[in-house]
Amino acid sequence: MHRTVQELQAGLDEIRCAPRDTGVLSLIVRRPAIDAREVIEEGELDPAVGLVGDNWRQRGSSRTPDRSAHPDMQLTVMSARVLRLIAGDVSRWPLAGDQLIVDVDLSEAALPAGTRLAIGDAIVEVTPQPHTGCGKFVDRFGLDAMKWVNSPLGRSLRLRGLNARVVDGGRVRVGDTVTRVPAQR
Repeated sequence: MHRTVQELQAGLDEIRCAPRDTGVLSLIVRRPAIDAREVIEEGELDPAVGLVGDNWRQRGSSRTPDRSAHPDMQLTVMSARVLRLIAGDVSRWPLAGDQLIVDVDLSEAALPAGTRLAIGDAIVEVTPQPHTGCGKFVDRFGLDAMKWVNSPLGRSLRLRGLNARVVDGGRVRVGDTVTRVPAQR
């Protein structure tokens, strides 16, 4: 079942109520191969490989000249509130393909590029690379969902999520807090 734009719009207030400064890591999803998903309770974030056991490095990127893995797209982070609205049951959340599902405000206003977040023992940094849906996203959640997340409002709220890179590696566990790291002076 795919939601209509009207149904999605009706959920915006709930999404906007996400905590701004301190949230929680709701789900960790490792992608060991194309279209494969492993939901894990804890994982290791590493500056060289992203989420250990994920295929980020092997899959490469169309956004690099040599199609190698894009360093600013190591991790994709998506809102649990948006996924609850788009996908429904938590069993469908891994279909989005994002590794870290969080309950925190992901908007550009709350987390501009360069913002660092502490998650468990790790530190990740929000990168400027836009995170947009693809054909698989349309197949799984519908064309209306794709248009909605990529609308001007959807992009400013980062309804499709954001890209990040690992700055300091460490363990992350479902239930860990997600907090903004104060800017360094």
